Amino acid sequence: MKAAIVREFGEAPVYGDFEEPSAQAGQSVIEVRVAPLSPIVRALAAGRHYTSVASAGFVPGIDGVGLDPDGRRVYFLFPQSPFGSMGERSLVSSQMTAPVPEALSDVEAAAVATAGLASWIAMTRKAPIQEGQTILINGATGAAGAMAAQIARRFGAGKVVAVGRNKTRLAKVDADVRIQLAQDADALLRAQFDEGVDVVLDFLWGEPAKRLITAATQQRASRTGEPRLRYVQLGSIAGDEIGLRADSLRGSGLELLGSGIGSVAVSELIAGAAELMAQAAKTRFEAPVEVLGLHEVAKAWDGPEGVRYLLAPD
Repeated sequence: MKAAIVREFGEAPVYGDFEEPSAQAGQSVIEVRVAPLSPIVRALAAGRHYTSVASAGFVPGIDGVGLDPDGRRVYFLFPQSPFGSMGERSLVSSQMTAPVPEALSDVEAAAVATAGLASWIAMTRKAPIQEGQTILINGATGAAGAMAAQIARRFGAGKVVAVGRNKTRLAKVDADVRIQLAQDADALLRAQFDEGVDVVLDFLWGEPAKRLITAATQQRASRTGEPRLRYVQLGSIAGDEIGLRADSLRGSGLELLGSGIGSVAVSELIAGAAELMAQAAKTRFEAPVEVLGLHEVAKAWDGPEGVRYLLAPD
């Protein structure tokens, strides 16, 4: 079959021939319609994700939309290595598929799931949102961050604060307050935490996360107790590590949480994907994508920042 193939870690996949997958008991071969190129896919292909395989020589892609052996449209997650989703066919555990609602096209289902699953799981499993709460999104200018703002609205957030570097994309986010993460942003961040933030969804980590945590926790330590602040870590495209003062935890209501592979059961991830697609069929979330042919994988890999690509087998 034709597929994108990671031959060397850190290099763009090449388009070529790859072996055909063969299903064993409990597995299904999926005819792929579209496969998303997301930050985690890039990290896995570079060998720098915490779930990366030991060596190259695989088809990238962790999810997609396709046809199961019975011809039903399904969203599938975590294909069996080495048969990722960026091939004509993929090999998937039969338990890791969810039906695509008739109201959603293949592209809509894949776009919403790849951009929104992380925040959907965070807001339903890790830090369930209550109506009227204030949600701050760190990295709101990316596809996942922008979707998080829409999902927070769906759950009745009273106030959405969007934080990001790109001024143009930040202006398009569905938020009540938008803070461009420039040098003078610390006072603005502090003001939001002074007013009260219930949940932070962080897609960046690194230096932006350090600034947020500092703004949220420095010089607090009220003797009557500080309000609870759940900080959910979802991605690390700005860096894998930060320096964290011990009194940031002792002197505030800060609770650090993670949401991702390992901190959430994979069965919950696929259940969340089904919930998200069902909601998308009614809500019509905005999840812009650009669709390219699978043979254009190198073009997508080197595409501009901020564009979320879907690859479709030719």
